[in-house]
Amino acid sequence: MSFVRLLLAIAILVGATALALFYLSPSWDPREPLDLRAEPGPMASLKLSLLARQSEACFAAFEASGLTLRRVPDRPSDTACEVENAVLLPAGIRATPRDPVVTCRMAAAWVLFERHALQPAARKHLGAEVTGVRHLGTYNCRNVNHAAAGRRSQHATANAIDVASFVLRDGHEVAISRHWSDVESRGAFLRDVRDGACRWFNAVLGPEYNAAHADHLHLDMGPVHTCR
Repeated sequence: MSFVRLLLAIAILVGATALALFYLSPSWDPREPLDLRAEPGPMASLKLSLLARQSEACFAAFEASGLTLRRVPDRPSDTACEVENAVLLPAGIRATPRDPVVTCRMAAAWVLFERHALQPAARKHLGAEVTGVRHLGTYNCRNVNHAAAGRRSQHATANAIDVASFVLRDGHEVAISRHWSDVESRGAFLRDVRDGACRWFNAVLGPEYNAAHADHLHLDMGPVHTCR
């Protein structure tokens, strides 16, 4: 191919790419804010991952989606336990204890998880909706596995939540510690929730991971990707 033809091919490719970006629908366009209310499009997971590097894009996603956030002040730390760009967990369902603090990107992942994994699994397996979640905490300035040395846990920056159980509309509670191994609907529901969470959170750890997670699902938006 001659140099002139190469330049022409590059120009055509650049032009076609620019045209495609101009006409992309918002769900396909990576430049558009993530719509947390919409059915997840093909770019939803990518847009969610980008929020880790673009904190203001996270708040823009909530604003564009018409969802209210309650921000909390940053907490500087000289021990790698800072809290930045944090909010109260969005109140789609009731959290106990109330008002856990999480990073904005955790909040965004939670909204998508609740709408597109948790509630569909509850309707499918239990014929009911989840109205509450009991958790073991979000923020805790500590290392992984509570070790005296090593790397900081995602809990150290409020970038994780440990979920112990789910409360249904009729008041029944489905707990990881009691029902994970059920062969009937409650166990199927919990395992389906774990699998669905893996689409939205970077790390999902449960009873099948180790004994330390026998009573909860650990969900976080840290840099390590795992689903166990």
